[in-house]
Amino acid sequence: MLRSVAAVPAELVGAFREPAAFAQAASGQYFVFDRAGHAVYGIDRALTSAWKIVQIGAETGRILQPTAFSLAGNGTFAMADRPGAAERIQVFAPGGSPLSGFTLPGRADELVTLDGVVLNGVGTLHYDGRRLLLSQPETGALIAEYSPSGDVIRTFGDLRKTGQEADRDVHLGLNSGMPLPAPEGIYFVFLAGVPAWRKYDGTGRLVFERHIEGPELDAIVSSLPTEWRRRRTKDERLIPVIPPVVRTAGVDRQGQLWVSLVGAPVTYVYDADGEKVRVVRFEAAGALSPASLFFSRTGRLLVAPGCYEFAP
Repeated sequence: MLRSVAAVPAELVGAFREPAAFAQAASGQYFVFDRAGHAVYGIDRALTSAWKIVQIGAETGRILQPTAFSLAGNGTFAMADRPGAAERIQVFAPGGSPLSGFTLPGRADELVTLDGVVLNGVGTLHYDGRRLLLSQPETGALIAEYSPSGDVIRTFGDLRKTGQEADRDVHLGLNSGMPLPAPEGIYFVFLAGVPAWRKYDGTGRLVFERHIEGPELDAIVSSLPTEWRRRRTKDERLIPVIPPVVRTAGVDRQGQLWVSLVGAPVTYVYDADGEKVRVVRFEAAGALSPASLFFSRTGRLLVAPGCYEFAP
């Protein structure tokens, strides 16, 4: 059991509609991604005041229907949103001024979320100040690496077999996930379907794949669907709604992978060799199911919603 050691005051958190990510730059400034509020906020190191850094809007330098956020150590951050018919990636300075951006090819389907998890399109991304890692199974690879200006650097990672290859939308949905840099390469955590994660080395070569197992998952795995309800989009397209098994994941300073589950308030921790070493439950103002995990340079673990800090 991990109990919170600090938190953003309730009077500040109350101003956020849906704090989907809570992070801290090396400078000490905190950042909160408010997905439902279409905004990013800054909070001072002492947790006494908050201000809006990025505002709602379709134009460059603003965000509309945001889906993902990632903060680099230097305070620059990347956002994915859907201001129109396509998905957009933008990179911002710590103060909120736009630094670069690009639009992904293709038309974006209507946004689908379930249990706070974005189920289609760019629902996750990772930005480290020099590159962007996206889950893009529609390219034929699990991971796509981009420059901040939108150049594709490489794609890698074979799609896993799902038994649903004949239904492209389902097959791709079961191959969506979170790419996460690690000290010895890159981890990829599948969000839906049979719970699993992979480790790739720096060249993009698969090192190993591990199933995510535990008694907390038994009921979830035994009830995995074989058919999926469809949702009709505004353009009359039917898309499958694929429930996630993993809510979020993160990599700590020691290279350990933390995986938080949907439907069970636990987080599994794996070492760099793929062995499960801890099962963690978070306690703040009651049991907490993380929507995001961020490990600061001071060793603290920052968790949304609620904007709590833990000493892992």
